[in-house]
Amino acid sequence: MLALSLSTASRAVVLAALLPCCLAAAADPLDHTPTGTIEGHPALARSPRHTTTTRGHQGDAVNVAFVGTEAELHRTLSAAGWYAADPITLQTSLEIAADVVLHKPYAHAPVSDLYLWGRKQDAAFEQPVGDSPKQRHHVRFWRSHDRDRAGRPLWLGAATYDERVELSRSAGGITHKISPNIDGERNKLVADSIRAGALDGYYWVDRFHTQAEGKNGGGDPYFTDRRLAVGVIGGIDVRR
Repeated sequence: MLALSLSTASRAVVLAALLPCCLAAAADPLDHTPTGTIEGHPALARSPRHTTTTRGHQGDAVNVAFVGTEAELHRTLSAAGWYAADPITLQTSLEIAADVVLHKPYAHAPVSDLYLWGRKQDAAFEQPVGDSPKQRHHVRFWRSHDRDRAGRPLWLGAATYDERVELSRSAGGITHKISPNIDGERNKLVADSIRAGALDGYYWVDRFHTQAEGKNGGGDPYFTDRRLAVGVIGGIDVRR
Protein backbone atom coordinates (compact mmCIF):
# COMPACT_ATOMS: atom_id res chain seq x y z
CA MET A 1 0.00 0.00 0.00
CA LEU A 2 1.11 3.54 -0.74
CA ALA A 3 0.21 6.68 1.18
CA LEU A 4 -1.88 8.45 -1.43
CA SER A 5 -4.22 11.42 -1.25
CA LEU A 6 -7.56 11.08 -3.00
CA SER A 7 -9.12 14.01 -4.82
CA THR A 8 -12.40 14.06 -2.83
CA ALA A 9 -13.42 13.39 0.76
CA SER A 10 -14.62 9.88 -0.12
CA ARG A 11 -12.37 7.17 1.33
CA ALA A 12 -14.46 4.21 0.20
CA VAL A 13 -13.71 4.26 -3.54
CA VAL A 14 -11.16 1.95 -5.13
CA LEU A 15 -8.63 2.95 -7.80
CA ALA A 16 -10.52 1.39 -10.70
CA ALA A 17 -13.62 3.42 -9.87
CA LEU A 18 -12.29 6.68 -8.53
CA LEU A 19 -14.46 9.67 -7.87
CA PRO A 20 -16.18 11.70 -10.54
CA CYS A 21 -14.32 14.97 -10.08
CA CYS A 22 -16.93 17.63 -9.48
CA LEU A 23 -14.90 20.79 -9.12
CA ALA A 24 -15.77 24.46 -8.87
CA ALA A 25 -14.18 26.81 -11.36
CA ALA A 26 -11.07 28.40 -9.91
CA ALA A 27 -7.52 29.39 -10.82
CA ASP A 28 -6.46 25.96 -9.54
CA PRO A 29 -9.49 23.65 -9.77
CA LEU A 30 -7.80 20.64 -8.19
CA ASP A 31 -8.65 19.45 -4.70
CA HIS A 32 -5.33 19.22 -2.82
CA THR A 33 -6.76 17.88 0.44
CA PRO A 34 -5.18 14.62 1.71
CA THR A 35 -8.00 12.17 2.35
CA GLY A 36 -6.77 8.64 2.90
CA THR A 37 -4.86 5.59 1.76
CA ILE A 38 -5.63 3.45 -1.30
CA GLU A 39 -3.86 0.93 -3.48
CA GLY A 40 -1.87 2.73 -6.17
CA HIS A 41 -0.55 1.49 -9.51
CA PRO A 42 2.17 -1.15 -8.97
CA ALA A 43 4.66 0.77 -11.13
CA LEU A 44 4.75 3.54 -8.50
CA ALA A 45 6.77 1.37 -6.13
CA ARG A 46 9.80 1.51 -8.46
CA SER A 47 9.12 4.80 -10.18
CA PRO A 48 12.07 7.08 -10.99
CA ARG A 49 11.73 10.61 -9.65
CA HIS A 50 13.69 12.42 -12.37
CA THR A 51 14.46 12.05 -16.03
CA THR A 52 18.01 12.09 -17.36
CA THR A 53 19.54 13.94 -20.29
CA THR A 54 21.41 12.41 -23.22
CA ARG A 55 24.61 13.12 -21.27
CA GLY A 56 23.35 11.30 -18.19
CA HIS A 57 22.66 14.41 -16.09
CA GLN A 58 19.50 14.84 -14.03
CA GLY A 59 16.73 16.25 -16.21
CA ASP A 60 13.17 17.39 -15.58
CA ALA A 61 11.33 16.15 -12.50
CA VAL A 62 8.56 13.56 -12.86
CA ASN A 63 5.41 15.29 -11.61
CA VAL A 64 2.36 13.76 -13.31
CA ALA A 65 1.11 10.35 -14.42
CA PHE A 66 -1.88 8.77 -16.11
CA VAL A 67 -3.27 5.24 -15.91
CA GLY A 68 -4.56 3.94 -19.25
CA THR A 69 -3.68 2.43 -22.60
CA GLU A 70 -1.61 4.27 -25.19
CA ALA A 71 -4.70 4.96 -27.27
CA GLU A 72 -6.51 6.30 -24.20
CA LEU A 73 -3.61 8.60 -23.36
CA HIS A 74 -3.57 10.11 -26.85
CA ARG A 75 -7.35 10.53 -26.91
CA THR A 76 -7.33 12.15 -23.48
CA LEU A 77 -4.63 14.68 -24.33
CA SER A 78 -6.31 15.47 -27.66
CA ALA A 79 -9.66 16.02 -25.93
CA ALA A 80 -7.89 18.25 -23.39
CA GLY A 81 -6.51 20.50 -26.15
CA TRP A 82 -2.92 19.22 -26.25
CA TYR A 83 -1.11 18.33 -29.48
CA ALA A 84 1.22 15.38 -30.11
CA ALA A 85 4.78 16.63 -30.68
CA ASP A 86 6.46 15.91 -34.01
CA PRO A 87 9.63 13.79 -33.95
CA ILE A 88 12.98 15.57 -34.14
CA THR A 89 14.16 15.63 -37.76
CA LEU A 90 16.15 18.10 -39.81
CA GLN A 91 12.91 19.42 -41.28
CA THR A 92 11.13 19.90 -37.94
CA SER A 93 14.26 21.42 -36.36
CA LEU A 94 14.48 23.98 -39.17
CA GLU A 95 10.75 24.63 -38.92
CA ILE A 96 10.76 25.40 -35.20
CA ALA A 97 13.84 27.65 -35.61
CA ALA A 98 12.18 29.56 -38.43
CA ASP A 99 8.87 29.87 -36.57
CA VAL A 100 10.66 31.30 -33.50
CA VAL A 101 12.29 33.96 -35.67
CA LEU A 102 9.14 34.70 -37.68
CA HIS A 103 6.80 34.53 -34.65
CA LYS A 104 4.69 31.78 -36.21
CA PRO A 105 2.84 29.21 -34.08
CA TYR A 106 3.86 25.55 -34.36
CA ALA A 107 1.34 23.42 -32.48
CA HIS A 108 3.26 20.17 -33.04
CA ALA A 109 6.79 21.49 -32.44
CA PRO A 110 9.31 18.76 -31.50
CA VAL A 111 10.74 18.41 -28.00
CA SER A 112 14.24 17.30 -27.08
CA ASP A 113 14.79 13.77 -25.83
CA LEU A 114 14.89 12.96 -22.13
CA TYR A 115 15.26 9.48 -20.65
CA LEU A 116 13.48 7.35 -18.07
CA TRP A 117 13.89 3.62 -17.49
CA GLY A 118 16.83 3.79 -19.91
CA ARG A 119 14.86 5.02 -22.92
CA LYS A 120 13.64 8.27 -24.42
CA GLN A 121 10.04 9.39 -24.06
CA ASP A 122 7.32 7.20 -25.56
CA ALA A 123 5.05 10.17 -26.22
CA ALA A 124 5.14 13.96 -25.93
CA PHE A 125 2.42 16.59 -26.09
CA GLU A 126 2.25 20.35 -26.00
CA GLN A 127 -0.09 23.31 -25.99
CA PRO A 128 1.14 26.42 -27.82
CA VAL A 129 1.05 29.88 -26.25
CA GLY A 130 0.84 33.02 -28.37
CA ASP A 131 2.34 33.29 -31.85
CA SER A 132 5.73 31.65 -31.33
CA PRO A 133 7.09 28.25 -30.21
CA LYS A 134 9.25 30.13 -27.67
CA GLN A 135 6.48 29.72 -25.10
CA ARG A 136 4.51 26.49 -24.69
CA HIS A 137 3.11 24.01 -22.21
CA HIS A 138 4.58 20.57 -22.77
CA VAL A 139 4.88 17.10 -21.26
CA ARG A 140 6.84 13.93 -22.00
CA PHE A 141 5.54 10.46 -21.04
CA TRP A 142 7.14 7.06 -20.47
CA ARG A 143 5.10 3.83 -20.34
CA SER A 144 5.70 1.42 -17.46
CA HIS A 145 6.26 -2.30 -17.98
CA ASP A 146 4.16 -3.04 -14.88
CA ARG A 147 0.39 -3.22 -15.31
CA ASP A 148 -2.46 -2.78 -12.86
CA ARG A 149 -5.20 -5.35 -12.25
CA ALA A 150 -7.04 -4.14 -15.34
CA GLY A 151 -3.90 -4.65 -17.46
CA ARG A 152 -3.21 -0.93 -17.92
CA PRO A 153 0.25 0.67 -17.72
CA LEU A 154 1.24 3.80 -15.83
CA TRP A 155 2.41 6.71 -17.99
CA LEU A 156 4.95 8.71 -15.97
CA GLY A 157 5.24 12.30 -17.14
CA ALA A 158 7.39 15.38 -16.75
CA ALA A 159 5.33 18.53 -17.41
CA THR A 160 6.96 21.96 -17.68
CA TYR A 161 6.26 25.37 -19.19
CA ASP A 162 8.75 26.82 -21.67
CA GLU A 163 9.19 30.52 -20.93
CA ARG A 164 11.75 31.47 -23.59
CA VAL A 165 14.67 30.24 -25.68
CA GLU A 166 18.32 31.05 -25.06
CA LEU A 167 21.83 29.64 -25.40
CA SER A 168 22.30 26.51 -23.29
CA ARG A 169 24.95 26.88 -20.57
CA SER A 170 25.68 23.15 -20.61
CA ALA A 171 25.28 22.04 -24.23
CA GLY A 172 26.13 25.26 -26.03
CA GLY A 173 23.08 25.17 -28.33
CA ILE A 174 19.69 26.84 -28.41
CA THR A 175 17.34 25.51 -25.75
CA HIS A 176 14.07 26.32 -24.01
CA LYS A 177 14.16 27.63 -20.45
CA ILE A 178 11.43 26.38 -18.16
CA SER A 179 9.31 28.14 -15.57
CA PRO A 180 10.35 27.17 -12.03
CA ASN A 181 6.73 26.45 -11.04
CA ILE A 182 6.46 22.87 -12.29
CA ASP A 183 3.46 22.22 -10.01
CA GLY A 184 1.47 24.73 -12.05
CA GLU A 185 2.05 22.71 -15.22
CA ARG A 186 1.16 19.47 -13.46
CA ASN A 187 -2.08 20.97 -12.18
CA LYS A 188 -2.97 22.49 -15.56
CA LEU A 189 -2.57 19.20 -17.41
CA VAL A 190 -4.77 17.30 -14.96
CA ALA A 191 -7.33 20.13 -14.87
CA ASP A 192 -7.50 20.26 -18.69
CA SER A 193 -8.16 16.51 -18.73
CA ILE A 194 -10.89 16.87 -16.10
CA ARG A 195 -12.60 19.67 -18.04
CA ALA A 196 -12.57 17.46 -21.13
CA GLY A 197 -14.44 14.81 -19.14
CA ALA A 198 -11.68 12.27 -19.85
CA LEU A 199 -10.88 11.12 -16.29
CA ASP A 200 -12.66 8.87 -13.82
CA GLY A 201 -10.66 10.70 -11.16
CA TYR A 202 -7.21 11.47 -9.86
CA TYR A 203 -5.17 11.05 -6.71
CA TRP A 204 -2.00 12.40 -5.13
CA VAL A 205 1.17 10.59 -4.15
CA ASP A 206 2.51 12.64 -1.23
CA ARG A 207 6.26 13.06 -0.67
CA PHE A 208 7.00 11.59 -4.08
CA HIS A 209 10.06 13.85 -4.23
CA THR A 210 12.47 14.12 -1.31
CA GLN A 211 13.50 17.69 -2.17
CA ALA A 212 11.25 20.69 -2.78
CA GLU A 213 13.76 22.44 -5.04
CA GLY A 214 16.15 21.38 -7.78
CA LYS A 215 17.57 22.07 -11.24
CA ASN A 216 16.99 20.34 -14.55
CA GLY A 217 19.60 19.34 -17.13
CA GLY A 218 19.81 22.86 -18.51
CA GLY A 219 20.47 24.35 -15.08
CA ASP A 220 16.97 25.80 -14.77
CA PRO A 221 15.79 25.95 -11.13
CA TYR A 222 12.38 24.64 -10.13
CA PHE A 223 10.29 24.22 -6.99
CA THR A 224 7.56 21.73 -6.09
CA ASP A 225 5.25 20.63 -3.28
CA ARG A 226 6.86 17.19 -3.85
CA ARG A 227 3.61 15.56 -4.98
CA LEU A 228 2.85 13.37 -7.99
CA ALA A 229 -0.61 13.73 -9.54
CA VAL A 230 -2.03 10.53 -11.02
CA GLY A 231 -5.02 10.73 -13.37
CA VAL A 232 -7.14 7.64 -14.03
CA ILE A 233 -8.43 7.75 -17.59
CA GLY A 234 -12.11 7.00 -18.12
CA GLY A 235 -15.10 9.29 -17.98
CA ILE A 236 -16.59 10.20 -21.35
CA ASP A 237 -15.92 8.26 -24.52
CA VAL A 238 -12.87 10.22 -25.70
CA ARG A 239 -12.95 8.36 -29.04
CA ARG A 240 -15.58 10.78 -30.30
